[in-house]
Amino acid sequence: MLIVNGNRKMSKTMESFIEGNNALSHFTNPRDRGTKFLKRGDDLWMFFPDAEDIVKISGHMLNQGMMGSDFSYQDMMESDKLTDLYNFELIGEEELHGRQCYVLEGIAKENKEVSYYRRRSWIDKERFIGLKEELYAQSGRLLKIMNVNRVEQIDDRWYPIESVMENKLRKNTSTDFIIKSIEFNPGIPAGTFSLENMQ
Repeated sequence: MLIVNGNRKMSKTMESFIEGNNALSHFTNPRDRGTKFLKRGDDLWMFFPDAEDIVKISGHMLNQGMMGSDFSYQDMMESDKLTDLYNFELIGEEELHGRQCYVLEGIAKENKEVSYYRRRSWIDKERFIGLKEELYAQSGRLLKIMNVNRVEQIDDRWYPIESVMENKLRKNTSTDFIIKSIEFNPGIPAGTFSLENMQ
């Protein structure tokens, strides 16, 4: 993650494991080394090595910026299928970055807990991958914009390798999220997603 906040720039690196609704991320850059995030289902915990303490992140904290970035904890850890959370409809077609795209709009389903009430997505018609997303509050206010700057074909699927998130509620901030390497369906050791493994 490359975090830009005004004239300040921060670089953070991490390694993540994801399996179903479970995810574990641990930071590897010197300043944050040892900090870990664990998601199991709808629950999220964070481990701080300095305090040697595991903290559960819940409620409004999920919408705060992860490690000072423009991605919220919810953005980074969300694994539910969007079609389970939103009702989507095709609202048009547009060209974006030289690619023909479907434009979809999703409205949150009733009684579903979501970070954004409405989302508008630009989907590459040929590669079926999202290239841009606008995220809105129920009031209609634009909260965030995410743009995918680079995609690669990996194991017969197209995948976003570089994306940037802008939080429209903050001035002069953006966060680049860059994937250096990825492996699909790796063998993940038993116990990887346990609280005991965080310390």
